[in-house]
Amino acid sequence: MELDKIHRINFLAKKAKTSGLTAEERREQKKLRDEYREEVRRSLEDELSRVEFTDAPLNGGRKGRG
Repeated sequence: MELDKIHRINFLAKKAKTSGLTAEERREQKKLRDEYREEVRRSLEDELSRVEFTDAPLNGGRKGRG
């Protein structure tokens, strides 16, 4: 996500706590937050899709010791 959008999300969050947001600003805040969450989700899914387990499970797959 572009840095200016992240700054805008932070600005709107601070403004919401201090003086409140207009209806238009609330819509903008929701849109930006949704966009941010979707980008984080895509990034995480992409990262996890490249995870490869190479070691055998410890303790023969049993939980705990022994």
